[in-house]
Amino acid sequence: MRQLYSAAPAPLLCTFAVLFKTSLSVDHVPMLLWSTQRSQWNPVTALHEGRIVSARELTVLLQPVFTHNSRNLILFLQDTLSIDDFTYLSESYSNKNPFQNVQEILQSSPSSLVLPAVDCEATRYLLSFLKSGDLKLTNVTNLDVSQLEVNTSKPNLLVVQLQPLVSGSNEISTLEAIAENDKIIGRLTMDLQERGIHFSVIYTAVRPSRISRRTDVGELRRQLMATEEEDSLSYPPLNVTTGNDICILFYASNFSLKANSSVFIDLTNATFVTQNVDISSSECSDINTTLSLKYTKPVNGISSLEIRFLMTNKFYGGSARNWSTLDSVEIVQDGEKFAKFNVSVISAPAEYSFHCQLVGTSNLYPATLIPSNNEAKNWDVFISRLQIQGFNIENNQFSYASDCTGFFVPGIWMVWPSIVLLWILAYGIHMIMQLTTNSRFDDPKGPALSVPQT
Repeated sequence: MRQLYSAAPAPLLCTFAVLFKTSLSVDHVPMLLWSTQRSQWNPVTALHEGRIVSARELTVLLQPVFTHNSRNLILFLQDTLSIDDFTYLSESYSNKNPFQNVQEILQSSPSSLVLPAVDCEATRYLLSFLKSGDLKLTNVTNLDVSQLEVNTSKPNLLVVQLQPLVSGSNEISTLEAIAENDKIIGRLTMDLQERGIHFSVIYTAVRPSRISRRTDVGELRRQLMATEEEDSLSYPPLNVTTGNDICILFYASNFSLKANSSVFIDLTNATFVTQNVDISSSECSDINTTLSLKYTKPVNGISSLEIRFLMTNKFYGGSARNWSTLDSVEIVQDGEKFAKFNVSVISAPAEYSFHCQLVGTSNLYPATLIPSNNEAKNWDVFISRLQIQGFNIENNQFSYASDCTGFFVPGIWMVWPSIVLLWILAYGIHMIMQLTTNSRFDDPKGPALSVPQT
């Protein structure tokens, strides 16, 4: 029977998460390594007794990857990840393990290594260190593994940029993003194994997903304040002008698409930071407004991409006021493929802007984009912290925002019946406690009790 050597099997992930919840620096991320080659790492290498792996130590740990015959290396890079995520998300949603493929691969790999805490500075320079060798660098943007070509005659470095986890999003969206990344890792590694290609894998992130616990309260407070500042608007909203006046304002902390469940397109930087987007086809009027965003070669395989947001301003007699509504979102790929989505719950008084924490094609989001034709079913849309206004813009800034989540959310409505039931229970207990017995009882052998009527 063949003996497998695993430096850190998947069940030990829970143990590591408990051991390393002590006071570590906030600047560390986990790093998971596994290989199809045996005995890449010593089984005791994974235990670091709470120490954070430095760049020099990481270089030593990665040497087996370059010294063995198999020099094909895959780097799965995520924007945020912490060792606590492996236990917290798995325990909170026991019916859905977002790291199922990763844990199964770690358990079945001939050799693997789990580093719970690696210095973020080391991970930032990881790609530069790997590129310093003679590996052929390939950035994998098309996540359709069937079209991935690997030349095994030369050493290869495949860099897979995984779907980002949006800061400030709820746990469900984070769970979905991690689960999708887990599927990508599983599909790619399984495809290479079926081809008989030997390889090693590194799965890590650029920065931690949450602040670790510290004993220094003052330092922790400063970290929290810095995090709040980073979560604020780091760039101005995109604006469309007619003459000297701004007629459309558009902002999102994350604006991403996915085509055919494989090609991930992040348009955030191109839209708001570098503003490498053509908005000349946008139209403004008092009744209809169209925000047109045109991108040239956003990713390999797509020469042009246009996204349109169609809004209307109508008077409704029931409320006796005008309301602005985002009626539909359209995606045009390469000037031919046309996808249209109907929009639910995106409306606001005409004098207000509209804001929603999560907007996209998932049914779990408060505002949902519903495909209205077959082409739209090939697209997944994700927009976080959306704020948009197409009418009555004053002082070139957003007006008061009407949020997609009202005050009386389902949780609040559920509280009122609970309060009523608790009141009935308390009243019933109070009535039972007030019950008393008679001070005298009728004795059949003695004289009958007489009760005066007056």
